Amino acid sequence: MIATFPPREEIARLSARMLLEIGAVHFNAAEPYTYASGLKGPTYIDCRKLISYPRIRATLMDFMAATILRDAGFEAFDNIAGGETAGIPFAAMVAERLALPMTYVRKKPKGYGRNARIEGVMTEGQRVLLVEDLTTDGGSKLSFVDAIRDTGATCAHTAVIFYYGIFPDTIDRLADHGVTLHHLCTWWDVLAEARAQKSFDDTTLAEVERFLTDPRAWQAEHR
Repeated sequence: MIATFPPREEIARLSARMLLEIGAVHFNAAEPYTYASGLKGPTYIDCRKLISYPRIRATLMDFMAATILRDAGFEAFDNIAGGETAGIPFAAMVAERLALPMTYVRKKPKGYGRNARIEGVMTEGQRVLLVEDLTTDGGSKLSFVDAIRDTGATCAHTAVIFYYGIFPDTIDRLADHGVTLHHLCTWWDVLAEARAQKSFDDTTLAEVERFLTDPRAWQAEHR
């Protein structure tokens, strides 16, 4: 059980620092990355790398547990669910810290056997926290939340390590679905720490800031 609660700003700064330290952050304005949406951007993050760094993953999971307890409550949940696939290891680590059962949610029914989307034991009336590695606009979370609710359980909270923090309708989109988002850091935190650490050249950081300030306009220029 987590008994210390660092300030939010310190959690955000250190989380960003750890992501930079392991090379999970990629900035490239000259050759933008193509996202799943088909749109482009100069930023990319790979939170899956975190599982290979024991000290960093342990610290981030301590931060996540502390954030959940502080923001949602100490007795707010009965079950921790990970979203397939990136959320599964983090859900397991959070569940261990909070001494709660762990389950995971498939992206779609597996197509044979019980054709289940929920793996593990989730029962009617349980209060479930959905854990994932990151969220961009919140869209993928809604399908997982609906699958959880289909069991008769409730899901009013989701927690992630990284939240893009650049699409203004994300929080409202989740709220309209009855879900509150908890996160450790955003692109703005990473940009600030990258500048402090001089992790990238000034030209790249300036272009990343331009993208973060108005991502849709930047993408319209780079179709």
